[in-house]
Amino acid sequence: MKRILILIASLAFPLIAGAQAQINTKKIKISDFTGKVTKVVLTGNAFYDSSLKDEIASRWRISPYEFCTTEEFNSLKENGEYYFLITASGKFRKEDTPGIMFLTLVKGGPKAALGIDEMLEVVSMPLCPAENPSGRELVFLPAFIDIIQQYTLDSMERDLSGYTGLSNYTLNMPKSGGMDIIFAEEDLNSGITRTFRDAHFDSSISVTDEDSADEYMIENEPNVLVSYTVAPDCPQPGSYCYKMLINTSTHEIYYYRRHRIGKKTGPGFLPEDLKRIISYRGH
Repeated sequence: MKRILILIASLAFPLIAGAQAQINTKKIKISDFTGKVTKVVLTGNAFYDSSLKDEIASRWRISPYEFCTTEEFNSLKENGEYYFLITASGKFRKEDTPGIMFLTLVKGGPKAALGIDEMLEVVSMPLCPAENPSGRELVFLPAFIDIIQQYTLDSMERDLSGYTGLSNYTLNMPKSGGMDIIFAEEDLNSGITRTFRDAHFDSSISVTDEDSADEYMIENEPNVLVSYTVAPDCPQPGSYCYKMLINTSTHEIYYYRRHRIGKKTGPGFLPEDLKRIISYRGH
């Protein structure tokens, strides 16, 4: 009898453990999001904050929101009744100083006393270099706000979305066959040579300057994907470059990847990225 009881207990344990794991999933942890107030944390940079306030006011639709200062964030961050949309610098393990600014959605809670890194992160969107941003981040800010909202809703519906991150949206690439792709010259790695372009690009893929590329985003041009990359102004060993293709009219991400910057892999879309993008489109 004792052996039977032990056997029953051993069979039941995985079920109990599984139930506990399900309770603690990200989907469950953020299930209260739409009913909580999202505090949008202002930076103190008047120009950026003005753009942020305008775009939040016209675009934020998935939860009640209020604007707050950094001081108010510090006083409220341990309160689980709030979520926070905060613009913060990020430092990777091997970097000496933060290289990239992120637009990050986090949930308040007791662990915030240990730092933002310990808060429950819903999503972090690479925004711009921490030093010497180009200003393109303001052109793409409306898209970033829409992407953050859509990702949050997707994560509330499916655990897979919450744990795979923004790169999961690369699954959109096969739908891009009838769309034009516009790369800003500055977003391309030095390995994308003229020879490479002649061998791999067709009439639906073009390269232009940043200002011209950004016009497609500003004008919400239909059936266009435009490039955006984020990397430190002065990369260090351990720094990363983020690469995106964003639908200029719907603000959906179609491509999202990152790579570690090194001696052989500088910032920008790499040849392997372009080959992958072209293969997704069935060329």
